[in-house]
Amino acid sequence: MQFLDTAPTHGHQYTYDDVFMVPRSSSVASRYDVDLSTSDGTGATLPLVVANMTAIAGKRMAETVARRGGLTVIPQDIPIPVVADVVAWVKQRHHVFDTPIELRPDQTVAEALALIPKRAHKAAVVVQDGRPVGVVSEADCAEVDRFAQVSTVMSTHVVTVSVGTDPREVYDAIERAKAPLAVAVSESGELVGVLTRLGALRATLYTPAVDADGGLRIAAAVGVNGDVADRAAALLDAGIDCLVVDTAHGHQDRMVQALRSVRALSPQVPVAAGNVVSAEGTRALIEAGADIVKVGVGPGAMCTTRMMTGVGRPQFSAVLECATEARSHGKHVWADGGVRHPRDVALALAAGASSVMIGSWFAGTHESPGDLVHDVDGRPFKVSFGMASARAVANRTSGESSYDRARKGLYEEGISSSRMYLDPQRPGVEDLIDQICSGVRSSCTYAGAADLTEFHERALVGVQSAAGFHEGRPLDRSW
Repeated sequence: MQFLDTAPTHGHQYTYDDVFMVPRSSSVASRYDVDLSTSDGTGATLPLVVANMTAIAGKRMAETVARRGGLTVIPQDIPIPVVADVVAWVKQRHHVFDTPIELRPDQTVAEALALIPKRAHKAAVVVQDGRPVGVVSEADCAEVDRFAQVSTVMSTHVVTVSVGTDPREVYDAIERAKAPLAVAVSESGELVGVLTRLGALRATLYTPAVDADGGLRIAAAVGVNGDVADRAAALLDAGIDCLVVDTAHGHQDRMVQALRSVRALSPQVPVAAGNVVSAEGTRALIEAGADIVKVGVGPGAMCTTRMMTGVGRPQFSAVLECATEARSHGKHVWADGGVRHPRDVALALAAGASSVMIGSWFAGTHESPGDLVHDVDGRPFKVSFGMASARAVANRTSGESSYDRARKGLYEEGISSSRMYLDPQRPGVEDLIDQICSGVRSSCTYAGAADLTEFHERALVGVQSAAGFHEGRPLDRSW
């Protein structure tokens, strides 16, 4: 990466809003020619990592994001047996067809309405003896007795395709039938999955992140307290594809000890660790055994660290310095937090990050684990919370005494309850991935880069005023 004018002095620190990129001569004809695969050993084909937050990173998120090429980190607070079940489940998901909601014909409309909002395709497949017999949507359930059976409201005009059908052919079949989705079945006629028009299009644009056995990739986190080695070993045995050693303050003795105990296990997958914001912290974690360093203290939407403690660093400057240090050791960094627009993801990659971790931005989607709730105006939202908040601490310390839990709950550095509204235009995580990748791919074409390595090398970055940032914001109405 180069600065447009003289490189800023050490005293100048910048957020993503403070900088911009200048177009350069390009021979990249189309954004579709850009390769967004990462080089950090995770096997991801998109530089996106879902942060290990309980309100965001669950099995549905992991399945969906991996199918599009990204990676989800299961939080460290989840019991090992549950993580093992999630890993096994995700790795068995189909690369093209989405996992459907299945209902029996005798289940009620109320049950259908409780489950359908958990999927972006907004439908459930009615199954009898393992075979699909109908599809039911929210519209089918409107103004219907909630105790009615779904067999009385389902549509029996189902577009059925074989599991090996090309996505383009599935798209054409859905289009001809004017149906909301297609149902894929095995040779024996049993339900395999579903695919919408958008899903069929995405299957031709994205490459799933899969392991050597063809399973979708997934990561998991471990903290720095307790028996780190035992938990890490159990996660590795479960088949995770990346191990994340995670704590808010990564440049400390406990982290170094935890990393060394993990490295002693000789893991055959990349080990990520953090968080830090300096070259010194990055170097310390790499020397202790990290392959990837997580960068960011305080930029996240759910984090109050900077307001509570004054500790942190503007994220663009932190990523730039830490990535430079990591590269000198042949290692990588993930930019963790602070992204609110596709431009922020592009700038983090330009600064040298191999991937960008996203948390709250993905909280308000169908795929996040929480239940969909509606406010008094009928707007759908999900509740999110920070991993250092009182709510998260209470979950993490559930096995301790009431006194110890209450004592730890006095100190928190995170929001315990925040409404993350679903964007009507982009209610699913795949919709947000489309938006992000469209922006990042275009950024690469402006820089004349065919992949992320070239993008970092060719990115020409300048510093702007607040007015400069404001000038670039679109208007939704005339001035």
